[in-house]
Amino acid sequence: MMKKAFEPIVNYNSKILILGTMPGEKSLQVQEYYGNRGNQFWRLLFTLYNKELTHVYNDKLSLLVNNHIALWDVLQYCEREGSLDSNIKNEVPNNFDAFYKTYPQIKYVFFSSKNAAAYYDRYVGRKNNVEYDVLPSPSGANATKTFTQKLEIWQQKLLPVLK
Repeated sequence: MMKKAFEPIVNYNSKILILGTMPGEKSLQVQEYYGNRGNQFWRLLFTLYNKELTHVYNDKLSLLVNNHIALWDVLQYCEREGSLDSNIKNEVPNNFDAFYKTYPQIKYVFFSSKNAAAYYDRYVGRKNNVEYDVLPSPSGANATKTFTQKLEIWQQKLLPVLK
């Protein structure tokens, strides 16, 4: 069954873009980025800003917008059983040419997984005037690092550009 990703969370003040691969089943079901409570994305981001984690989606989006962070996925469509990136097939990337023309102020792209970076490299390619980096996946399925280990790496990579 073909899955469709969400529209980007972005505005003209966004300078950082965090890219996932494709929303998982729970996220698609609740129509929220990183909607699976087992995913540590929001906990990591709120901890970076020393804010108390909320489950109110609009408050989560406000944290992004107020801090010039855009959120999107590399893929627009794909077929996938379950939520694992390894099950993705017949994928179609989002239109990044149009996105970057509309939001040229984005200068930093962080991938929320190695898979997101790999799909981006395959379909989009890296631009010279943008800095790229890969963050440890916030997915609950990524058990190779603890929350604290992920947070340390997110802090090292994100804090210098969040200021």
